Amino acid sequence: MRIARITVILSYAAILAAIWLPQDSYAAREERFIPDCAGNVEIAHARVARVERDGGLILGGGRSVGLEGIRLALDRPRPLADQARSALAAMAQSGTVSFTATPPVQDRYGRPRVHGFGAQWLQTALLEQGLARVSISPDRSECAPDLYEAEARGRAKRAGLWALTAYRLRSPQDLKGSTGSFQLVEGQISRIGRVDGRTVLDFGGRDGFSAVIAAGDRRAFRDFDLDTLSGHRVRVRGIVQDHRGRAEILLSNPFQIERLEP
Repeated sequence: MRIARITVILSYAAILAAIWLPQDSYAAREERFIPDCAGNVEIAHARVARVERDGGLILGGGRSVGLEGIRLALDRPRPLADQARSALAAMAQSGTVSFTATPPVQDRYGRPRVHGFGAQWLQTALLEQGLARVSISPDRSECAPDLYEAEARGRAKRAGLWALTAYRLRSPQDLKGSTGSFQLVEGQISRIGRVDGRTVLDFGGRDGFSAVIAAGDRRAFRDFDLDTLSGHRVRVRGIVQDHRGRAEILLSNPFQIERLEP
């Protein structure tokens, strides 16, 4: 009987401890799973008031932050865009969210570029649901391998956007009408050359497609042996542009290139 009473007392003590547990203790528990690659916590335990149409998050008090490393499926079709915003809002507003960043922290509008951690890592959760694709910035590439793995899990399940023709993986011959859009292109590099200071990864083919590194971006690839890619299948991603009638994607970060075979 005495043991039972002690057990009850200890149970109440645990409940009271949880009730009166300092906010900092909850903070520590919330942040335990933040990977080192995500950088320092810039904003701790914030409340998200709403999600903007472009996917930006408005915090209590009006501060705005943008999710780094992903591109939400907001282009088309509308039902998928609404689903992406709704899913982000549900995750971001289910409790507090801590936001991390690595330098440079702010975009040109002064808005922090962040990774969000609440009950889930916002970026990887959206990628796994097929509601976003990885989009690597020229000056930031933190946690890129984690993001690519999450995207691959969503793609393997044909979740969200991966079930739609508009978001399919493209071949170099499958880019007609895609100028100005963000695409993932897979193919074999036939040749690597330099033209007018630009490094050109030529995918060949009748219609032609190239991934191009401008002279000003070449420094970012100084530790990347591009020549080893010749003859191999890779995946590149970015905005498709037209250069003298030829489709191309500009590369400014080595993490825009995924090698698909050894």
